Amino acid sequence: MTSFKIFDNDIDFETLQEYLGCEAIAVDTETMGLIPRRDRLCLVQICNDAETVSIVRIAPGVKESPNLKYLFEAPDVTKVFHFARFDVATLEAHLSIATHPIFCTKIASKLARTYTDKHGLKELVRELEKVELDKTSQCSDWGNVQVLSDAQLKYAANDVRYLLSVYRKLIDMLSREDRYDLAKACFAHIPTLVYLDLLGYADVFAH
Repeated sequence: MTSFKIFDNDIDFETLQEYLGCEAIAVDTETMGLIPRRDRLCLVQICNDAETVSIVRIAPGVKESPNLKYLFEAPDVTKVFHFARFDVATLEAHLSIATHPIFCTKIASKLARTYTDKHGLKELVRELEKVELDKTSQCSDWGNVQVLSDAQLKYAANDVRYLLSVYRKLIDMLSREDRYDLAKACFAHIPTLVYLDLLGYADVFAH
């Protein structure tokens, strides 16, 4: 079974300091659904280059996690997500965290890997890491955080375990194709998209 540390509602100070010393960390969330203001945040997962994986169980009713907030708002640590728009909105809606700076591997993949229309995390990890992710626990009940199965916990950990390697390979691809500046502009726009999402706006750029 994949090894990781489990915390309740927040990481501890020692773990915070370890992550603050990183250039980048991988982050993911598990929720009860795909509408951030409606669906409860259940887990926050974090991983660094040393593969220090933390799984934070968020109990119902928890509205703040001070150490997570400090970490995710730290300006010198890049937060790497796959489909950042959703996770950043979830963290803002439930823990009042304004995450930055952000790197989204899904956006990066769409800009760099124009030879395919497959930009899910499973496809990215398969191609770039030669690892087959088990996604069978993706659509499962994450709400009872105290009794999550080993399969659920392993799934949650693996969703961040490979992200930093993927992130660096995508940077190389974006730089090679002269699209890294465009990617960074897209990442900088994510907080605005998140704000519009949380206000309930649809596509304001549509005709």
